[in-house]
Amino acid sequence: MTDPTEDLRRLRLAEINTRPAGRHELEVLHGQVWDTDELARDFEVIGFLAPFVVVKRRSDGATGSLEFQHQPRCYFNFQLDRK
Repeated sequence: MTDPTEDLRRLRLAEINTRPAGRHELEVLHGQVWDTDELARDFEVIGFLAPFVVVKRRSDGATGSLEFQHQPRCYFNFQLDRK
């Protein structure tokens, strides 16, 4: 089974993790940033396919996605699903 997103995801994964940003830099670039504990507090994780994670926001049940980097583990760039 082929994944049509694999090449794009691998490229983005390399971009994110080749030179991981610190939290402050990610906040400047993408707005709000979550660590693992904050992610669990604010979202239910539905699934992931690096460097993306699909989530449901606990406050209102809205679904969306975040990007994440490995070290330091940070989640950022929340995008609300379009319905």
